[in-house]
Amino acid sequence: MTSTTNSPKRIAFIQACWHRDIVNQARDAFVSKVAELSDHQVDLFEVPGALEAPLQAKLLAKTGKYDAVVAAGLVVDGGIYRHEFVAQSVLNGLMQVQLEMEIPVLSVVLTPHHFHDGEDHKGFFHQHFIHKGAEAGETCVSILAFDGTPNGS
Repeated sequence: MTSTTNSPKRIAFIQACWHRDIVNQARDAFVSKVAELSDHQVDLFEVPGALEAPLQAKLLAKTGKYDAVVAAGLVVDGGIYRHEFVAQSVLNGLMQVQLEMEIPVLSVVLTPHHFHDGEDHKGFFHQHFIHKGAEAGETCVSILAFDGTPNGS
């Protein structure tokens, strides 16, 4: 990791641009939750789609500037290819980066079983991404606070 335990950490947040109006909710909630719980710095990055997130995560991790990387995106069934394949590829890629680079890599890349562009459905995902972004912010701060001491010590 790049920082000491007591100093502020630096987090890279990668956002896929597809369905930006929905994914923005996760980004904003993440940044807000991290600011509420810590003095960690969050740097924002964009990629065209979720498939590009693992490579961007690895490139950022390789700089040595970041203590954690978070990727957010919405993978939906666009009728061209199987969205399950895309989602699985993204998550596998992010996990590979985490294991190879030995820093936390968190995912807010979500894939609904059924997605349609109706207002109430989009509204549901706006709210869901707010919840998931805040949840990822809390998790990230918690992981970065871990000092290696076993629970109960």
